[in-house]
Parts: sequence; C-alpha cells; structure tokens
Amino acid sequence: MTKETSTKDRARPSRRAILAGAAAGAAATVAAPAVHAQASVKLKFQSTWPNKDIFHEFAGDFVRYVNTMAGGRVELELLAAGAVVPAFQVADAVSAGIIDGGHGVSAYWYGKNKAFSLFGTAPAFGWDADELMGWIRYGGGQALYDELVQGILKLNVVGLLTGPMPGQPLGWFKNEISSADQLKNLKYRTVGLAADLNKELGVAVTILPGGEIVPAMDRGLIDGAEFNNPSSDLVLGFPDVSKVYMVRSYHQALECFEVLFNKTKFDALPKDVQAIIRGAADAASSDMMWKAQDRYSKDLEVLKSRGVKVIPTPTPVLQAQLNAWDRVIANLSSDPFFKKVIDSQMAWAKRVVGFRLEYEPDSAMAYNHFFKKA
Repeated sequence: MTKETSTKDRARPSRRAILAGAAAGAAATVAAPAVHAQASVKLKFQSTWPNKDIFHEFAGDFVRYVNTMAGGRVELELLAAGAVVPAFQVADAVSAGIIDGGHGVSAYWYGKNKAFSLFGTAPAFGWDADELMGWIRYGGGQALYDELVQGILKLNVVGLLTGPMPGQPLGWFKNEISSADQLKNLKYRTVGLAADLNKELGVAVTILPGGEIVPAMDRGLIDGAEFNNPSSDLVLGFPDVSKVYMVRSYHQALECFEVLFNKTKFDALPKDVQAIIRGAADAASSDMMWKAQDRYSKDLEVLKSRGVKVIPTPTPVLQAQLNAWDRVIANLSSDPFFKKVIDSQMAWAKRVVGFRLEYEPDSAMAYNHFFKKA
C-alpha cells in the first residue's frame, strides 16, 4: 500500500463512525426538543364573600392551589363579592360567562330550586359535613347535583362541592333565646332551607348576603341573625351590635362550599388542567378544615374576651327545630326531584351515622375526663 493510499484511507470516516455520529445527533434532537410557549388561560373568579371574611380567604387558598399546581397554564384572578356582580348573582354570572368562576354555597341559589340547598345545607339527620361530602362523592350526591344544575335548571356551569363546615350557631340576638316561643315574629336573617325551617317556627325570615347583615342589625331592620362561624362573625362586626351568641343549632347543622366554573370554558381546558382544578379543590378542602380548627377556636375566645355571652341553644328549641324539619321535608317532598335527593341522603345518613355512633367512642366522655376534672 502506497503512502498516498494510506493517507486517503485514514481521512475517510469509517461506517462505524458515521453511525455513531448519527446516533449522537438523534439523541441531541430528542434531549433538546423545540419549546413552544403557551399563553396562560386567565379566568376571573369571584367569591360571594366580603374581602375581610375568612371565607374569602378560603376562596383565595383554592385559587393559590390552582395557580401553583397548574404551573402557569391557567391563572385564576380572585375578586371579592360585588367586584363584578352582587353575591347572590354569582351563579347566573358564571353561567352567562360574565365571570369565569365563583366560590359560594349552594344555599345561595335556593331561589332557583329549593333542592339546591340540599347540597350545602341539608336537613339535620345526625350527620356532619364530612359525611355530607362522603354522600356527594360515594353516595350519588354529585350525580344528583349535576342532574339539577345541568339537567333541570340548564345552567352552563360545572360545580365542585368542597370544604365541609361544622355546625352553625343559632346566631346573634338582643336577648337570650330560652324557648321556641321567643322566635315567633322575630325578624331574623338566614339562607336556604333554614328559611323554610324558621318560617315553620313562626320566624319572620330575611335573606341577606354576609356583608349586609351587621348593618341591618345595627339599624334595627332585623332582630337576630346567623352567618356561620366565630371567625367570620368577628370580622363582620357582630360583637359591635350584639353580646348574645347562641351556639349549637339544627337549622344548618352541616354545610359545604361550592366552586363554580363556566362549563363552556371549563370543558375547553386540557383534561389534565381540569384534573388539576379538581385536585386543587380537594387540597384546599383539607387545608380549610385544619385552618378552621385553629382559627374558629381562637376567635371564639376573642369573642368571649369582648364581653360576648356564648350560650348553648336549649334542648326544647333544638327539638322544635327537628320537628320543623319533619314538616319542611314533608311539604317539599311533593316535588319528585327534591324527594329523590332526600331519600338518597336519608339512606346514606342512616347507614353512615349509624356506623359512627355504634363504632366510635364518645368524644365528650374522653374530653371531660382530661379537661373537666373536678
């Protein structure tokens, strides 16, 4: 072999080198794909709560979870009640696309169909809000809700039921309520099916959003009112207009929040983003329960320090409420869909609450043993 030939052979790449180079190039292509920026979907999300209320804070926690978990693919802008529409118009505004989503309670849409309230402020069957959420997820409640919202009422919304709440107080009054007779002709604020229940007790019911209650009490337009919890009641200013706080009641013994989205816009989101939003609702729901344990217990002590008398609702009033629930359920069950939901709830509560009462120890006995020793 001549020197010239040898030099040419060395300069010519081998077949193995060509294949290795091609593989390296392909690997580089796979490892560094072209990146195409995707614009974030921005959605206006209005709560039904005043800006200072802990409920608006809960709505903000949900928004924060969505925005963080979605990694910028969707961004919710949180607005307080009244920013675009009044609190009681949020469901219609979401359906119409005036706003893209909202945070409230289903009892606020009770005027559309009284069964709406069953999904947020159900009758006092002895169950708690966690058990209500169990019915929604595993007892057929979500399917019934969807049938009402999208089937019967034809609202263009997707609703996520979330955030179980503890039982609510009877409320704030000028004087202690010691008998059901004192409720007759009392001008009193509540919402949802609790309005029907109180009317059965002879109460003159007024339905107002949260931010309007204390001003109405201050002006003497109402004699008493309930909202929801010690933290909300404190920041809304109830201690400024009343010093009598009646706790424990069957009028709203359990409740949960409702997150609404315009269905057209929600359905247009990628499936994984829809799943992120649903997951964010669950994450915010759990965090809300833990936060409520901390804040509600602290704020009840703050109320007491401000001279508020915290008084348990007497047993005769509680029994009168249960009797009133019997009449409300009987009256409204003439509507086939209402009865369908009630029957489903009662079957769930009978089984699940029955299990809890039979299976779990008495928490009051243990609490009294450790914290109320003589």
